[in-house]
Formats: sequence, C-alpha cells, structure tokens
Amino acid sequence: MGKPTGFKEFERKVGSYKPELNRITNFEDIYVPLDKEEIKIQASRCMDCGVPFCSYNCPLGNVIPDYNDLIYNNQWDKALEVLHTTNNFPEFTGKICPALCESGCVLGINQEPITCKQIELALIERGWEMGLVKPQPPAVYTGKKIAIIGSGPSGLAAAQQLARVGHTVTVFERADAIGGCLRYGIPDYKLPQLYIDRRVQQMEEEGVIFKTNTNIGVDISVAELKDKFDIICLTGGSTTPRDLAVSGRDLDGIHFAMDFLPQANKRNAGKEIPESKAITAKGKKVIVIGGGDTGSDCVGTSIRQGATDVIQLELLDAPPTTRLENQPWPVYPMILRTSTSHKEAMAKYGKDIRNYSIATKSFEGENGKVTKINCIKLEWQTDENGRKTMKEIEGSEFQLEADLVLFAMGFLHPQHKGMLEDLGVEYDSRGNVLSDKDYMTNVPNVFTAGDMRRGQSLVVHAIADGRKLAKSVDEHLMGTTYLRSSL
Repeated sequence: MGKPTGFKEFERKVGSYKPELNRITNFEDIYVPLDKEEIKIQASRCMDCGVPFCSYNCPLGNVIPDYNDLIYNNQWDKALEVLHTTNNFPEFTGKICPALCESGCVLGINQEPITCKQIELALIERGWEMGLVKPQPPAVYTGKKIAIIGSGPSGLAAAQQLARVGHTVTVFERADAIGGCLRYGIPDYKLPQLYIDRRVQQMEEEGVIFKTNTNIGVDISVAELKDKFDIICLTGGSTTPRDLAVSGRDLDGIHFAMDFLPQANKRNAGKEIPESKAITAKGKKVIVIGGGDTGSDCVGTSIRQGATDVIQLELLDAPPTTRLENQPWPVYPMILRTSTSHKEAMAKYGKDIRNYSIATKSFEGENGKVTKINCIKLEWQTDENGRKTMKEIEGSEFQLEADLVLFAMGFLHPQHKGMLEDLGVEYDSRGNVLSDKDYMTNVPNVFTAGDMRRGQSLVVHAIADGRKLAKSVDEHLMGTTYLRSSL
C-alpha cells in the first residue's frame, strides 16, 4: 500500500466539467481531468482492504487496490498492465461507467469513496500519452475463423481477446462505422469518437478484420456465414425499443431516441443526413419520455441543437436521495442522481426539467405533426411484498406543448426478424437470445454475449460478457484456454 494513512489525510476529489453555458455550444468533451499529481494523491486514499469489495462490485473484476498502489509509487506502466488484465477498454468505462466499484469501497461506509472511475480514466489516458498501449498480435495463428456480429463493447472485447490468441476474427457491423452503441448511442460530449477510433486501429494491427455496412441475413446469408466460419458470435445488442400504443402515436415529430441520437453523432463526424429523414431539436419544444441515461443523453443533445425548451417525463416515482434499508453497502444504490445534461438544462432554462410519476395518455397534432402531449399524474404504492403498483390520480390531467417527442423508455430485446430467425436460436422469457453457461446457443458453434444475451445493460457488463464469451469460444475450439475473463 503506497501510503497507509492516505485515506486519513486526503479528501475525495474528482475531475471537473466545463461551465454548463459554455459547453452546450458544442459537442466537445465536457470533462476536465485531474492532473497526474492529484491522481497519485487520490490513489493513496485506497486502504488496500483485506476483502476488496470494489473489485467484487466491478463486473470486470478490476484489481483496483493493486493499480492504485502502483500509481502512487509512480509505476504507471505496471499499473496499466494490471488494469488491462481485466479490462480491454478502460477509457470506455472510465468515461461512461456509473462506477459500481465505488459503491463497494470500504472507505465509503463512513467517508467519501475512492475516485475509482477518475483514476481508471487517468491511467489509460497516461498510457496512451506514454505510448504504452500497443498492438498485441499473436505469435502463432490457429487457423480457426470466427465471425462476430455486432461491434459494440461486447463484440469488440470478444474480438480482441480471440484475435490475440491466434484466431482469425472478422467483425460484421451493419452501420457505417465500428462501435455500436459507443459510436451511435452515446453523445460525443460524453465519449468522443477518438476513443473508439484509436482502439479500432489497435485491433486492426492485431489482425481483426472489420466489415461495416454489412447486415447479416441481408447482405450475407446465414448459410454463407456458417460455411465460411468455424464459430459465429452474436453480439448485436438489444435494439427493439419500447413503444407507446396511444392515440396520436403516428404523428410526425415522434421518434425513438435511437433514431435521434445517432444522427447527432453522424453530423459531428461530417456525414450527411438526408433532409427527408433528418431529426433535429433546433427551435423546438422537446419532450423526452424516459428518465434513464438515454433520456438524459436526449436532453443534452437537444440543448446543444438549440431546443427552445426541454421537458423530461418519467413513469416511475422519484428515487430517494439516500440509500434505502434494502440497499445497504456494498450494493449499488438506486438513488437520485443528477446528470451533466440535467445540470445543463437547469443552467439554460432555469428549472429542473425532470417530472416523475407521469403517464402519457395521448398525442395531439395539426396537419399531421405533433403539437401537444396529454398526460396524467400517478400515485405509486408498495404492498407488503415490496411490489410497487400505480394508479392514476383523478383530476390530475395536464397538457404540454410539443414539437418533438423522443421515446427513451428502454429496449425489449434484440431484433428477431432476419438473422436470429434464420439461425433458429432460442429465446429466453424476455426475448433475448438464450445461451448455456458457456455462452453457446442451442445452435452448435453459435455463441452470444452482451445485451443480445442479457438484455439492455451497462457497457461494463457488455465488456465483461464479451471476455467471458471469448474464453468459452477459445476453450471450445482448442480444448483449453489461457484467456482470462473477469471475476
């Protein structure tokens, strides 16, 4: 342990953000990191606990105490080696992970926890600056060919792991660029595309083959894929959005979040959006339905595009501000969190735009375009079994003006029609691709991981799933494996 008394001497300190009213004028990175010396100080707060609950809370099993000690002792190269043993892409998690590890920090029981997320990001960024992140091509090739369908975090993690042990890996992506939700689901101000591009370049130098604009089942048949590859890995994500079957749903101006957000990133990358398909918040009153991360991203993007007003509606009631008794340490607590986008909205519009316990009843419009949304307030109750039920509050109906409505209510399951139906894979009760404990589907030599397997989740879970899939695939092909997955 670098400094045994560090947690007594230093307070938690995290990086800062650019001023709200300045940063909403563009899509540039909003985060201002801590400098090298401050990161070392923050690393010294780690207590090197006998049982590192931070590591157990992390889906990847990052060995946080070890690399904290190495950072404090100025051994950045060794610290990065430790981090990379469990996490292929610490810059992704360092930028957008909600830091499940921090909720398990022992210091966090009665003080502010370690700044795990900021330390992780600083470590990988210093690694890139120092030239420590290099391609790791295999010394020997196995002759086995693997197709990975989907280039999101789970697909990329699986591809890198499998390529490094000598398999020939081809990643198929139906979009025009690699990255999946990283590329076209997360706004650039949270995850600049540079972070994706440099990893793709590294993986290409490791032998991974990327094919974009390729939709399996359309551009390439499933039969052809089976004929050319020894293994098929399904990592396409959960892409069927939750919809609202209410009157007026078919009016123009009502869109899914994942039709809206990708366009913003494409524009930032200099790509043309056909005018007939363009979705923009400029000069519009925007209603975002859904209170999660995707809804928050819609808020931040709408503000940057010049929305005159943004209101966010959430069906559920507001989370508590502190841990509940049924969510004790080290559980990641479901508490009220204010995102950077919400703070931007407060600065721009002078109000908290979040509205909880609201149901959407219908939409109204003129000349085929949405103009109003009709809502009602809800009351939530908890029964003796802890189950929540809702009822509409009589007389609480209200109406909001709307020029653009964005559905950010989550996703149901992966797209079934096309590739999955052609393969004949089975689904679980929620419509996700069913697999055994080794990530293999009911179809021999067809594996699955990520949101396509587990349902909509976090990027850190997707990376962990991709690593586990890679380990299972390698062992299936070779009889043994040296790959490490996570915990």
